[in-house]
Amino acid sequence: MEQKLSELAPQASLVGKPVSQLSTPLPVIDETRLEANIDRVQSYMDKIGKAFRPHIKTHKIPAVAQAQVKAGAKGINCQKVTEAQVFADAGFEDILITFNILGLDKLEELAAINEQIADLKVVADSATTVNGLAAAFGQREKSLKVLVECDTGAGRCGVQSAADAISLAEVIANSEGLAFAGLLTYPKAFGEVETEAFFTEALSGLQAKGIACPIVSNGGTPSLFDAEKVPSATEHRAGTYVYNDRAMARSGHCTLDDCAMTILATVVSRPTETRAVIDAGSKALTSDLLGFQDYGHVVDYPEAVITILSEEHGVVDLSGSAPDARPQIGDRIRIIPNHTCVVSNLFDQMVFQRNGIVTRVEPVAARGRVW
Repeated sequence: MEQKLSELAPQASLVGKPVSQLSTPLPVIDETRLEANIDRVQSYMDKIGKAFRPHIKTHKIPAVAQAQVKAGAKGINCQKVTEAQVFADAGFEDILITFNILGLDKLEELAAINEQIADLKVVADSATTVNGLAAAFGQREKSLKVLVECDTGAGRCGVQSAADAISLAEVIANSEGLAFAGLLTYPKAFGEVETEAFFTEALSGLQAKGIACPIVSNGGTPSLFDAEKVPSATEHRAGTYVYNDRAMARSGHCTLDDCAMTILATVVSRPTETRAVIDAGSKALTSDLLGFQDYGHVVDYPEAVITILSEEHGVVDLSGSAPDARPQIGDRIRIIPNHTCVVSNLFDQMVFQRNGIVTRVEPVAARGRVW
């Protein structure tokens, strides 16, 4: 049976309802905390004189990105071509994709976006990736801007030395259809010293060869408020800050009271005095531990510990709380997830609330490819 269009549309009928009456499990975004997070980070970036480029992977929602840009952000950061397409269609004109793009299908999609918007940029960390980009854009009228991705200590993608960055920048600059746009890193948290040293050496080498470097892009949320310690960077990218999560609170970036996302769940079973089962499993909370021993912070019962997740069940250890301070069957609980970005990718829609009342329901538009 075909799914009705009305079933795919945002549930406007929820607006005005108390959050406590909504079906669970459900992620809920606090509008006041969301606004405060956006303003807090943008104000800091304005103060230190750096452009700020939010990463939309955390929310994947054009309306949230519009709020970030309205606050002063310079364009957006995407991780996938499909994400970029959704946001290009939503009217965003300055998009950076921070991923090595390979394959004819993706390159064709990339070329279409480059024609669609004013300012598209991508990254590369190898001649193989650059050659693929050059083959796709060499005969096109509009060139593609490419930044060299640098590994300044995080151990993920990126060229391994400043000398490698300079060499790849030369390859890009000499490739038909491409334009060298700068340097970029996703550094390890609190790795500002290493990042600045890498950038300084690379910039010096580029200058010696007469290669202009208009963008120097740093990133990450955990040590975001140390961004001024990388003076060479012209912009900073961050995603998780917009909602925040338990891992960000542990890193010192924020407090639990700054976490805009909570997962609303219902206690569906109390098999023993010290065990509860909730209707939020790995398909609602994610199985990401990120160094924690449990699967989220239970706001209303802080001594409760979510110890086990299966797909639709979460097992909660209540032994640390007094018998009269334990949730009963049918009670709702709120959970701050360990990793908010993954939760966004588990739901088609996101509910927003203020003072416990639903304000809007937004589709998670860039969650996945629509064939």
